[in-house]
Amino acid sequence: MKHQMRFSLIMAVFIGLMLTGLSPGTARAQVSDQPDTPFKLATFEVSGMIRIGMEVQNKLMDLNGANAYVTKQLGLHIVSIPDEMRTLIERYGAISNRMYQIANYMGAGNRLADKNLGFVFDPERVSFKAPIKYPYNLLAAAANYKSHAEEMSGPPSGGGGQSGQGGPPGGGGGPRGGFAAVEVDVDNEDPHFFAKSPRSSIIDPGAPFYIPKDINIDWEAELAIIIGKPGLNLTLENAHDYVFGYSIIYDVSRRGGTGRRPANRMFPGVNWFRGKSSDRAAPFGPYIVPKEFIKHDNLKIMTRVNGVTKQNGNTMDMIYDEAHMIRFLTSVLTLYPGDVIATGTPDGVGRARNPPEYLKPGDVVEIEIEGIGILRTPMEAAP
Repeated sequence: MKHQMRFSLIMAVFIGLMLTGLSPGTARAQVSDQPDTPFKLATFEVSGMIRIGMEVQNKLMDLNGANAYVTKQLGLHIVSIPDEMRTLIERYGAISNRMYQIANYMGAGNRLADKNLGFVFDPERVSFKAPIKYPYNLLAAAANYKSHAEEMSGPPSGGGGQSGQGGPPGGGGGPRGGFAAVEVDVDNEDPHFFAKSPRSSIIDPGAPFYIPKDINIDWEAELAIIIGKPGLNLTLENAHDYVFGYSIIYDVSRRGGTGRRPANRMFPGVNWFRGKSSDRAAPFGPYIVPKEFIKHDNLKIMTRVNGVTKQNGNTMDMIYDEAHMIRFLTSVLTLYPGDVIATGTPDGVGRARNPPEYLKPGDVVEIEIEGIGILRTPMEAAP
């Protein structure tokens, strides 16, 4: 009789599972597929292999290893996750629920402390790479923080470089930045942008920037917007829908110096290409935070040089917000998944100090943005 009752109970459970569309294997797979556990994404190298990582609770998981583990543990159907960041971003809409499940399951209890999990790493013991190599477009906003526009519109503070080396490179004879701080009608006046070459400019976190002889190099901390899907002629209302997440980028800036040739007299003053687009002038990373886990318009942003704070601002000080920048850019060209928009820097740059301060070999620049992480770039003399 007892055996018959037990059999009846098992059958009842089995039938109940079948009626709800679950198999016995998925009965234990009840983990949320919603963004309950925050995570960051990274590209990193360990044991000679480049991997896509998900950081949860300060532990870095090889995403494909974690996916295989969680799929087996919970009896989930197989979902393939790309092992290259730009492709992952392109497919995020189709795979995000599985990624949420991985974060939720591994972040519960004390699972990430299990030393037998071969796909879990200490972030301090891996080599981070630029999260995306290489985006199709790397576009940067100029003078997009009120405080920076004000500091760079003042008179030259001396020692900035040759005449005709103005604009972002710094220069003599005019405002420190080659522009004037005025009230801007953001709805009817376009922001100013320039482009950096992704292939030539982007370098990994921790990789050195090489300072050319007799050239002044400055620091600029910037929040990077990462685009999530193709967009053209976007509006203020739908621009955020096309954003994937946020990262950190260092807009390395040349500010004149005795080693620079004079500008072409046909175009005196600003030379944005020379000042902003040199080799290795865009250290990038180490993390990308998906937009659902961060409030991008109220983040502390700071720069330290050899541990001394030089910039200490907040993204709420931007003149043009995310939507206005994306609206303008997509009125000119199509943005693609993985494209990077550098959004400008707060005040505190070396060029605006009195006397000006510039970097030298041996210095270490640290850019920290709240909720994202720290990007470190050492300075070395150019070979």
